[in-house]
Amino acid sequence: MMMKQLKTTQEILDASLQQDLYNKLVQQLNKDFLYANIDLSFNEDVLPSSLKLILHETIYNLIQEKFMDYLNLLYIIDVPEYKVKQLDGSDVLALSEQVTFLLLQREWQKVWFKQQYS
Repeated sequence: MMMKQLKTTQEILDASLQQDLYNKLVQQLNKDFLYANIDLSFNEDVLPSSLKLILHETIYNLIQEKFMDYLNLLYIIDVPEYKVKQLDGSDVLALSEQVTFLLLQREWQKVWFKQQYS
């Protein structure tokens, strides 16, 4: 089965629910945030809409207040640097939303591949 190209945060969340991998996605996020030493942990039963909102808010705050932690998180999650560099950094709200997508996209890839090949 090939991995479908998902173009929005909502598509990623929908796909994770459809493929019964949403909990795994939440677990992966929790694991990487813990590893990055960022104080954010989601309950397993967090609604996708809440997850999206909290994640976006967290990224926004990291960019504004804890930039080194933000860079460290991107490194730990393994978000491709070239993709982040392509984003327009002049609007932090828009930037944080786009980075939230990239972050979820990368976490989804990890979860999806683990499911396919384990």
